Amino acid sequence: MSTTVVPLTPERWADFEDLFGKQGACYGCWCTHFRLTPAERRASDRERNKDHIKARIEAGPPPGLLAFEDGKAVGWMQIGPRADVPEWNNQGRGSAPVDPADAGDASVWAISCFFIRVKARGRGITHRLVDGGIAFARENGARLLEACPIDLSRDSRSIGLFVGSSRVFEKAGFERLLERKPGRPLMRLVL
Repeated sequence: MSTTVVPLTPERWADFEDLFGKQGACYGCWCTHFRLTPAERRASDRERNKDHIKARIEAGPPPGLLAFEDGKAVGWMQIGPRADVPEWNNQGRGSAPVDPADAGDASVWAISCFFIRVKARGRGITHRLVDGGIAFARENGARLLEACPIDLSRDSRSIGLFVGSSRVFEKAGFERLLERKPGRPLMRLVL
């Protein structure tokens, strides 16, 4: 089956909404976890999260990529400058930048989240999204691309893989920088 990876633009909102379903993926997160402070997340709900990401998509530039098979969105990957996902830069997280200046550097990008349609999990969609993300980052002036995936998961279909698997990033050429939390390496690809 052929997979096409494209930027999430406002015209693709209906595809994104269909992919995430009524619940909003990952218990109503709508991929806002790293965009909102903990206090904002506690005060929010799935509808506010949905409104937040929709406004972000409408404002542009694309906050990530969609993977399509047979005209249907089967996967999502959040990718862009680190500054676009401020909580990913929080110094208490394993994903915090090695150099604090990287948090505001528009050429240092992050892949922070994935969501794959249940029936498409375990089929390599994440690999194709990462490959598309590398090209997307290069085209948009990124010089570094980072991720903070998980080393082990019992199941390739696990919802806990929303940060991605380190094996996927290793295969794409990312190198481990450090590991602040066991099993959660901060990884980097120099573009």
